[in-house]
Amino acid sequence: MDFILAFFVIFFVTFGMLSKKTQYALKALGYLAGKYGEGPVLIADIAKKKKIPVKFLETILLELKQAGVLDSKKGKGGGYYLTQSPKKTSLATAIRFVGGPIALLPCVSLNFYEKCKDCNEAVCGLNKAMLITRDATLKILEKKTLAELIDSN
Repeated sequence: MDFILAFFVIFFVTFGMLSKKTQYALKALGYLAGKYGEGPVLIADIAKKKKIPVKFLETILLELKQAGVLDSKKGKGGGYYLTQSPKKTSLATAIRFVGGPIALLPCVSLNFYEKCKDCNEAVCGLNKAMLITRDATLKILEKKTLAELIDSN
């Protein structure tokens, strides 16, 4: 039993963390959520306030714009802004747009499923454990919204 627990701890530490890209995206979205209704926000302002490299942030925000989460305005008074209330976009949706699957294994992913090449999913204990983990994670992330990422001052 200790071996299984150790395996899961190592697995989550190695594979279960959000990528830097996803972390930056969520930080930027949280900042934009706090500015919702105030008009477009400059990339430079987001980058400075959230300590995100500008070039990396440009790429992330463009992806979120292409996904329809953000829109932008060019010229004076331009920048990025949320297309809808931060209360209407779940964290699960945001994570999927920039980070891909929420599931820790491709064989349990709802949107990015890939069959395992080296096991039988019907009897695989790891698959069963990761299905439960995916469902519990989704239950939380689908209820949490961008509004909950707003920093408290």
